[in-house]
Amino acid sequence: MAAHIHILGISGSLRRGSFNTALLRNAQAMLPEDVSLEIADLSGIPLFNQDHEHEPPEAVRAFKAKIAGADALLFAVPEYNYSIPGVLKNAIDWASRPYNEQPFNGKPAAIMGAGGRFGTVRAQLHFRQIASYLNLLVLPRPELMVPLAHQKFDADGVLTDQDARDQLKAVVNALVEWTRRLG
Repeated sequence: MAAHIHILGISGSLRRGSFNTALLRNAQAMLPEDVSLEIADLSGIPLFNQDHEHEPPEAVRAFKAKIAGADALLFAVPEYNYSIPGVLKNAIDWASRPYNEQPFNGKPAAIMGAGGRFGTVRAQLHFRQIASYLNLLVLPRPELMVPLAHQKFDADGVLTDQDARDQLKAVVNALVEWTRRLG
């Protein structure tokens, strides 16, 4: 593996004020010098239609290329109704089809999330099931589930809670180390 590590950040939220997308932006500010983090935009990906899996829309082709070109993936997973949001599942469904052309296989990844009273613990558990099927090599620890996110970010999306900042930095550093070890 090259000395430089390129991480693709994928937020499961399209909301302009998303705490999960803000987590990714905060992670960008904590990266070691030899690491970059690009945040994917899922807003242009249409609903999955298996009739088109062999000729996907351009937004899907571009998303799959970004996944394939990344050294590692960092997922920021919101929790909707005790599970992952539809926009994230939809993007994964597109990117994983056809199965023999999916870019997730053997890719190092980490999962984190910011949410309500329980952070995103249930959504992250569900996401780990999906990641297992995709053969993502998910970092087992540290974990990051930011509870009561509305109290831990300022109006500009800066993570102000020091414990959460320390945990985020630990996740970022562990993902970099994990990626180097697996590379």
